[in-house]
Amino acid sequence: MDELYAIIETGGKQYRVAPGDKIRVERLPAGEGETVTFDRVLAVERDGEFRVGTPTVPGARVSARVVGHGKGPKILVFKFRAKSNYRRRQGHRQPFTELQIESIEG
Repeated sequence: MDELYAIIETGGKQYRVAPGDKIRVERLPAGEGETVTFDRVLAVERDGEFRVGTPTVPGARVSARVVGHGKGPKILVFKFRAKSNYRRRQGHRQPFTELQIESIEG
């Protein structure tokens, strides 16, 4: 069985990806349908051989296609101070980019 996956870093977060996976990452400045390449590959496993980078694996790249952009669910940020009539309510929706992982090299 061809076990292949990588651990990449983007937007300050780490993701375990395999070819064919769909993931949501922090918004990227790429248009829909474009291909994005990630050079910050922290680890790669191919057929039981596990390579860990220091901090990245040299020559390893992950290619992904941008499926679309969107916004996450709304969260409420509420500030409150007791006994002083201070209340502030603010909503936030985090923008994301949805990616389809196409290939892992290295």
